[in-house]
Amino acid sequence: MNTPVRVKICGITNRDDALAAIDAGADALGFNLFSGSRRHIDLAGVAPFLPSLGGAALRIAVMVNPTIDEICRAQPLFDVIQLHGQETPALCAQAASTGIIWKAFPVDVALDSATLGPYQAAALLIDSAVPGAFGGTGVLIDLDRAALFVRACPDRSIWLSGGLNPENVSAAIEKVRPYGVDVAGGVEFPGNLRRKDQARLRAFVAAAKAA
Repeated sequence: MNTPVRVKICGITNRDDALAAIDAGADALGFNLFSGSRRHIDLAGVAPFLPSLGGAALRIAVMVNPTIDEICRAQPLFDVIQLHGQETPALCAQAASTGIIWKAFPVDVALDSATLGPYQAAALLIDSAVPGAFGGTGVLIDLDRAALFVRACPDRSIWLSGGLNPENVSAAIEKVRPYGVDVAGGVEFPGNLRRKDQARLRAFVAAAKAA
């Protein structure tokens, strides 16, 4: 029997959306601590409600090129730190010695299984390759390249991200066969990057779990 794909709802900026994602069956919630993100929420904003959330969904801090001190300040509130920038293998190793780390990479011609060898991470996230951006662009990932990458790394837990939505996630899963899928913009209200559309959120989780 196949295990249902895991689902991460990212770019959560408020308690109501976090609760809606948990209620819909999400396996992980992403909170973007990167100040350059349009979905940014800082520790002071998330700390009042994060500990009160019920459910078993992982609480994940998304960070871009943080210092080890910044990682250590965030770790007590979160289950996982997701590094989404140009972090070095040395920083990943240092962070992994104190908590659970995921590492994100853009899927481009330079990404292969050998590139990942030095990185200590419990899971990998692959995203669209958009110059100058650190995810959240809404650009659909190159699914052919993503599928090749997943097949080349059978021993790694790989999350698929980049331009997914309720309409295309099932086909993307069938093609790529990832461990999990990650969505932000695909479940938001049109023109509002800081609020989730609960109907689209539920539709995304249902479609992903049924794929």
